Amino acid sequence: MGFKTKVQLINRKQSQQWYINFPSACAQMMNFEKGEIVEWVITDTGALILKREKDVDLNEKKKA
Repeated sequence: MGFKTKVQLINRKQSQQWYINFPSACAQMMNFEKGEIVEWVITDTGALILKREKDVDLNEKKKA
């Protein structure tokens, strides 16, 4: 299953900021937490991989 999203760019006087937002359904399936640290990795083929700092059980239901 895939989720399409748009790459956004904000041009500032001395810099650029690029944004890619996660669809809510994707973030929920990944069990993301607010403030979680992740790392972007670019492969030799140009694939973009999001790598987590901690191990997460994706089958575990979020606690309400």
